[in-house]
Amino acid sequence: MKLAWLNEDVARPICIADLTAVGVLHERLPLAADDFQPTLDRLARARGYVEQDIVELRHDTPDLAALCAKFADEHLHTDDEVRYVLEGEGVFDIRSIDDRWMRVTVEAGDLLVVPAQLHHRFLLTDRQHIRCVRLFKDRGGWIPHYRVAQTTPSN
Repeated sequence: MKLAWLNEDVARPICIADLTAVGVLHERLPLAADDFQPTLDRLARARGYVEQDIVELRHDTPDLAALCAKFADEHLHTDDEVRYVLEGEGVFDIRSIDDRWMRVTVEAGDLLVVPAQLHHRFLLTDRQHIRCVRLFKDRGGWIPHYRVAQTTPSN
């Protein structure tokens, strides 16, 4: 996992404590299924996840641009967004406790849990490939709810 502030004016580097402050969980897990599945099973029991699947996005995925566009704008979900990366990489931009963007680049072996109600967005890297395990409490809670841009009232 690689961490960076998107605002270059921030003097200190981003750290795991910045993610923890907003409820984000990160772990490095082994890639062999018999090694990572027990950890995912424990996480599922502890947090109430009842469904698991695998999703893959690649440069040749039909309608890739349209799929990615749904998650490129700032949004949140009413359920946690759980991803364990098996192959490739992706970028989660996550709002910090003071509403700045934290950039989290995940790669094979990274488990990331973005908690429900936390504003974020997702992008593919230039490699345009990610394959990951997803866990859900309820697929209906995983619909993106987009953040409305704040406007300044006119006088």
